Amino acid sequence: MTGVRLMNRVRTCDHTNMSTPGMPLQAALIPDCTKPDAHHAAYRSAKASDAIFVCIARQGRRWKVQLDAMTSSKPIVPEQAMTVLRSAAEALVLAGTVTNADVGADYISMWPIESEEKARQIAAAFHAALYGLQQLHVAVPSQRGTA
Repeated sequence: MTGVRLMNRVRTCDHTNMSTPGMPLQAALIPDCTKPDAHHAAYRSAKASDAIFVCIARQGRRWKVQLDAMTSSKPIVPEQAMTVLRSAAEALVLAGTVTNADVGADYISMWPIESEEKARQIAAAFHAALYGLQQLHVAVPSQRGTA
């Protein structure tokens, strides 16, 4: 891929293109956006690619996961579908994997996470789920309000 640097077989965010639109990222490809410039570059890249933004970022000794569906022009996932992601985030909090989780219609954030590997695993899982829910919503529009 053009403009992508691999460091220890993991993409860095400096010149990263987000995934192919409609395709979730594998854990090893989730960009590390610890530096603000890297975060801005990855966000711009996701927006230009019409992809759901996802990244991890170091916060002290721990990690944070961030997803933002506003970078994609596809419809926001409906509230009833988001309950699946909220439930998964609550399970992570109850298990002690994360302390804080914020899941909205267009944004997901979870922190602190013990290791980079776990942060990547969580980010990839939520990225895939959000893409899947978004694709399902596009393919099967809501019948609410029709009679």
